[in-house]
Amino acid sequence: MPTPVTGGSGSSLDSLSLASVPGVGPRTLAKLAKINIRTVADALCTLPLRYEDRRRLRPADDIAFGETGLFRATVVSRPQQSGRASGRPVKQGPVQVLVEDAGTKVVLKWFHGVPYLMREFVPGRQLLVFGTMKNFAGLRQIDHPEVEFVETSAAANTPFDLSASSRFGEILPIYPLTEGLAQSTAQSIWRKVAQRYVDAVVDAIPLAILQRHGLVKLSSALRQLHLPVEDDPALLEREDHPARRSLIFDELFFLELALALRCRGRQKEQGYAFQVTHRYTRALAALLPYRLTAAQRRVLGEIKRDMMAESPMRRLVQGDVGSGKTVVAIMAALIAIENGTQAALLAPTEVLAAQHFLKVRPWMEAMGLRAALLTGSVRSGERAALLEDLAAGRIHLLVGTHALLEETVRFARLGLAIIDEQHRFGVLQRGVLQDKGEHPDVLVMTATPVPRTLALTLYGDLALSVIDEIPPGRGSIITRAVGEERRADVYRLIRREVAKGRQAFVVYPLIESSEKIHLQSAEENFVALRDEIFPDLRVRLLHGRLTSAEKEEVMRAFRSHEIDILAATTVVEVGIDLPHATVMVVENADRFGLSQLHQLRGRVGRGTDDSFCLLMVSEACGEIGRERLRIMERSADGFSVAEADLRLRGPGELLGLRQHGVANLRLADLRRDGALLETAREEAFQLAQRPDFDSHPALKAVRETVQRRWGHLLQLADIG
Repeated sequence: MPTPVTGGSGSSLDSLSLASVPGVGPRTLAKLAKINIRTVADALCTLPLRYEDRRRLRPADDIAFGETGLFRATVVSRPQQSGRASGRPVKQGPVQVLVEDAGTKVVLKWFHGVPYLMREFVPGRQLLVFGTMKNFAGLRQIDHPEVEFVETSAAANTPFDLSASSRFGEILPIYPLTEGLAQSTAQSIWRKVAQRYVDAVVDAIPLAILQRHGLVKLSSALRQLHLPVEDDPALLEREDHPARRSLIFDELFFLELALALRCRGRQKEQGYAFQVTHRYTRALAALLPYRLTAAQRRVLGEIKRDMMAESPMRRLVQGDVGSGKTVVAIMAALIAIENGTQAALLAPTEVLAAQHFLKVRPWMEAMGLRAALLTGSVRSGERAALLEDLAAGRIHLLVGTHALLEETVRFARLGLAIIDEQHRFGVLQRGVLQDKGEHPDVLVMTATPVPRTLALTLYGDLALSVIDEIPPGRGSIITRAVGEERRADVYRLIRREVAKGRQAFVVYPLIESSEKIHLQSAEENFVALRDEIFPDLRVRLLHGRLTSAEKEEVMRAFRSHEIDILAATTVVEVGIDLPHATVMVVENADRFGLSQLHQLRGRVGRGTDDSFCLLMVSEACGEIGRERLRIMERSADGFSVAEADLRLRGPGELLGLRQHGVANLRLADLRRDGALLETAREEAFQLAQRPDFDSHPALKAVRETVQRRWGHLLQLADIG
């Protein structure tokens, strides 16, 4: 949970159902569950969206159009209903009544007739009115105002004591709603929760840390935000308000503390202190038709130092598409193999796993080593033999998909686990692979550039290496957004490139047509490409529903240049390395995220020839979609693209953070709170290094909180 809330009796507020709150029954619980609010802690951690200041009476003519305010008025005439006799109670039809404040007339309007309103509005009666002033046909009007009748004999222009009001005279929090949940009901629930439980919140972060950064205790922060008494409600809505900053810091601090404890625990583990003999790495270097770049050599040096250390390596290699991460990873695998252990390479898709396998198998065989491929499509007989050889140590490198994580997969001596496209896997999946060996080294790779704030959060327990150099001799990639009116030009370009001995991708967002979603589909358009548009060329289809053997056959044919045009879904998004492919056409490109488009673009431009990435624009393309395509046209740098994607789509959608557990963050915004994240990280790592962290009584609440929130997800050992 985002805040360490624990009942004073020891019961945890993050497991205490809202059914414990008076007036919250099964129907209301079901409505709140739709917006992920189920427990007392969920409610406390769901902050008001904004605040309404209902403490100050103002003249009606002082409330500007579009502004919300409170004024005192007198009823001028009885309610009127469109097409109905005045005062007649009905179930439907708008009701309006005219009121006046010091000569300023205001029309109050309800679009759904409420019978009691007919009876209550008596000319001359005074009332308080709260709502948003609007200009309708030259008259002041408030739609669906909140009103409270005032029983007083005082003149309308005399001061009125709002303390006698049951609805006004305070700052009112406005909470998120769902269908069937009224704001008044939500406000009542949150008020009860705050009044009953806010004092039970435990402040786990040491007071000295809070004071250093001008933060307040959680109980105080929650009270300020849910039961506000401050003079300026606008300040309460600001993200830099001390109360909000305190809650955000708390979330980030415990995440970073969990990462710090992972790092600390790893330092105590006994891993493999590998020796670098160059027996196989030098042999692989001789097999390669090119020399490693300076960046590849630098990163390989960092990996070697980690692998030679006694504690297990945990390193992330980040590099843009085409930077040569795979070769570096295989070099690391060979270091593990020459020390008598095995290596595993985990890839997110069968297509990528097959490509890795087909790439490394000739190298391994040339050195007298054996590589094997394990995916969900491997037949049972072949699988049984493979697993037997793996357990006996006769397989040196196992390449595969999620199938590697199954319980039946056992290594004789796993020394290195490599995870490709790390953002496709969760923290727990990484842990499952690690557990197949005795503290093996772990190398994770990603071609999705990660902005610094995200890297600190997703990979905060990993050392970082960056391959920031593309191999020399690569051609440039020309990226253009193309409208439907230029489709013929796109097809002419494909034909021209194929005539030069090159190949093309055409990528679609769907496998098959959908009645609900009007997007291009691979199956339908493949037929048109093959039979109508390019009948004289070799066109094939690749998508995720093909069997493993079918996918492998298509990719083999494409690599062997037996295919001119490959129609595909985003199954080709990562890892496909074909130097003769020079055209990438992405249909409905505005429906893809920036990082995904950048990955697709990376499938071309891997040879010496210039390449083209043509982004086809949907007719229904919106402004955000057009902005994404403009960014793609302007920038070929993956980090710039990732930063823009983070700005446009947010961290959750960009990298699927839910599988990393970062969805546990309810208040922090990694785009906005980068500076606070770094502060929280520094404090958390310092605290984790204290010699008495595991035993000091004053840190008991800290230990319990980090274990409760992150212990399972990050596989923390028992703490204190």
